[in-house]
Amino acid sequence: MDRRQQKTRKAIFLAFNTLLSTKAYDKITVQEIIDAADIGRTTFYAHFDTKEDLLKALSQDLFKHIKDSINHVPHAHGLYPQSVHPLSMFGHLLQHLQEKENNILELLASQNNEIFLHYFRDNLNELVQAYFINQNRKINIDLPDDFIINHISGSFVEMVLWWVKKGMKESPTELDNYFHAVIEPIL
Repeated sequence: MDRRQQKTRKAIFLAFNTLLSTKAYDKITVQEIIDAADIGRTTFYAHFDTKEDLLKALSQDLFKHIKDSINHVPHAHGLYPQSVHPLSMFGHLLQHLQEKENNILELLASQNNEIFLHYFRDNLNELVQAYFINQNRKINIDLPDDFIINHISGSFVEMVLWWVKKGMKESPTELDNYFHAVIEPIL
């Protein structure tokens, strides 16, 4: 993707995020995104086929960032010294959620979250598969991988919804510790 395309994509994301901060996802129209991004309809559709594709790309970008950090591309967010990276992908993801990047929490907690939740869980499932299931699991080897992946991803999503409902009083580190205490016996 050339710089012009990246700039346009960034403008679309920014416009979408701005709209999400004031309106529910299902109330936002493609025309409103186009107007807010100050682009033409053809330009929008050159990047995304539908508003749902834009939502999917938003989720994919977040998880690409998490995967990059796991692969030692630095993203310390001021939480860690320059040379130290977060050890937990869940902790890193929770940090992004706490920072309310891209209105992810609002999308997860909204009443019409089925579409985003589907994309979020798909990406989360890929991370769980790659960083837990494919790492020579020693216990519960008789349980199907897809069952464990679903269980961990579902537990994470429910934990995040619980966290939001309770006012996000716990830090990402505390919540990450809670989550690891629950999932480590499974793995």
